[in-house]
Amino acid sequence: MYGVTGTGSAAGDELGARAARARALAVLRVRGRALGLAVLPAAVAVVLYAGGVTGHMTGPGWDAARWVVTVLAVVVLLVAAAVATVVARSEPAVTPTVELAESAAPDLYRLVRDLADRLGVPAPSAIALTPDCDSWLEDRSHPTHRRHAADEAPVLVIGSPFLWWMRVGELRAVLAPVVAGTGPAANPDIAAARRFVRGLDAAVAVPRRPGLDPVRRLGALGVGRLAGIMLKGCRGHAAEMERGVAAAGSERAQAVDYGVRIVAQEQVGLAYAGWDRLLTRVALPAWRMGRWPARLDAGVVSALTELSRRDRLADGFASRLGERPACDLLEEPGAVDEAASLLAARLFHGAPAGPSPDWAPVEWSEYAEEVVDRKWRADAARLHQVLDRLGLSTPPGPTPSGAAAEAPTLARIMAHLTTEPTNTGTSAGTSTATSAGTSVSTATPETTRLPGEAPGQARAEAPVAATADGAAAAGTTAEAPAPAEASAKHSAEHPGEDPAQDLADRPDHPEHPDHPEHPEDPEHPGHPEHPGHPEHSGHTAHPDHPEYPDLASDPAPVTEAADALAAALTAQTAREEGLRPAAPAAEGPDGPLPLFPLQPPRTGRDLLADHVAAMVCCAAVDSADAAPGLDWLDGPALFVRGERSTDLTPAVLRLVEDGDPRPLRAWLTRTGVRPEKPVRLV
Repeated sequence: MYGVTGTGSAAGDELGARAARARALAVLRVRGRALGLAVLPAAVAVVLYAGGVTGHMTGPGWDAARWVVTVLAVVVLLVAAAVATVVARSEPAVTPTVELAESAAPDLYRLVRDLADRLGVPAPSAIALTPDCDSWLEDRSHPTHRRHAADEAPVLVIGSPFLWWMRVGELRAVLAPVVAGTGPAANPDIAAARRFVRGLDAAVAVPRRPGLDPVRRLGALGVGRLAGIMLKGCRGHAAEMERGVAAAGSERAQAVDYGVRIVAQEQVGLAYAGWDRLLTRVALPAWRMGRWPARLDAGVVSALTELSRRDRLADGFASRLGERPACDLLEEPGAVDEAASLLAARLFHGAPAGPSPDWAPVEWSEYAEEVVDRKWRADAARLHQVLDRLGLSTPPGPTPSGAAAEAPTLARIMAHLTTEPTNTGTSAGTSTATSAGTSVSTATPETTRLPGEAPGQARAEAPVAATADGAAAAGTTAEAPAPAEASAKHSAEHPGEDPAQDLADRPDHPEHPDHPEHPEDPEHPGHPEHPGHPEHSGHTAHPDHPEYPDLASDPAPVTEAADALAAALTAQTAREEGLRPAAPAAEGPDGPLPLFPLQPPRTGRDLLADHVAAMVCCAAVDSADAAPGLDWLDGPALFVRGERSTDLTPAVLRLVEDGDPRPLRAWLTRTGVRPEKPVRLV
């Protein structure tokens, strides 16, 4: 029935290409109707004049009609000529890409031409790279694109991450249906319909061009309105035409590496996930610091290799790295990667087009020092600057020798964010956090003292053991008030004093919780094995206990200090963004760059949590065995003793959201961080 060469080819021509041609004719009919409406008044005027010459349409009324229709025909023809001129001369949008000359990638050009020969379609006229995980054909035959002739084939645009992650065979299989689209694109009707749609799209964007005087802008608005009406009329047909072209290409490409293409499509999805994670988590912090990673495509390989190590679903993908990568088809992969990385910064961040003193490339080996450390210290400096502007002082307590009263310390941040509980009906074991940053919890002084301090040394910011069980073991009577209640009462009667310090100075308060027994609470059995664990202190893990009906309905802790600090941080960040010199706006295919800003909207609490985490990281780097580093999937990361710290974020959120410093203090103790030690700022 069909020739040996191609059941798929014949089916593609029959189904996809024929449907695309039918839709192209529908698009051209919209153009024909618009032309017919434009010449209709002129045709009526010709009929009226012909009737007057032949003597059938005479009289004053017909003379007036001829004049009116003639004026209308001239106006309509002038408007039609203006619209046609704008549509024909407007430069269609072109995707910003990195042009690849044949001398820069001869093997890649050879692969594409061989692929076109196997598919029986014209080869693309050129190859370009885009910093995105996609590939397509782009028509650049418009007269305004002087580098391409009017009769040239479309340009093949390839996503640069594909070249670094995919193997040569996988890239050929992925490009097969794209290259096959040059066959339908050579059809005159499809080509004419595409030029008409692209011209209308360009004409609609003319009124947004800068530099137009008021008169020209008014005329451009009228032309754009008419072009928009025609574009709306043919939009559906144009979309179906492109679907037909894609179907024809897919059908034709089934004869080429079909089995490999199925496997390669999995790599397309994986590359997209890794590229998105790399841009949002790794590249964006660097861009905001005035640095742009010069090897983004190479970073995709590292990110996806890390993903394959963590995720069992991606297991085995890294084993492909032993095969020849597609980037070997380039003569200078490093230079191409650098150009694509700079273009990614322009598209997604609106960065300058070239290096400058405030916009410099950074290698992956320098990322931790040039980006991570600088970002943390800049955020910490901004946080303390806001605190200084708010007039907040350092909490009372001993400070290191030589340290200033307003030294940038982590203890100052924790003191401000710590919230005193407002619930007076809590049990005897509930911990109390004062506004000075002191928390009275079940943690012992021995486990919370900082490195280099003697056991039992009193500190304003250290937790002090004062649980009900500990008090009972120390010999307190049943009638005596619980420590939490006593501290709350003491705070109400003496607002200027530290209840935790007062408890620590009491003679009946134990310096060491090494008591022989920890009697189980008869009212709340079930926790004898954790008498001093914060999570079991006061039995807050059982809010639905029948003896505590009010705990389930207690409101969240009031954190006015965090709200005020978050609002001030938001204002300060916006102020700094406004003072930052803006780069000249570059025009993209759909407007000024960046086309796809990656900065997600953040609330004030999110901003505050980021700054507090940065302050903690600075303190860890300066006072403990910690260092800034790079996680390929999560971006800037803190490494403690060579291992990435993954439990810091929940502790910071507890402090910011609930005003509870206990989880963060426990983390600082485990890590060996001294919160009272001043940190180095930018």
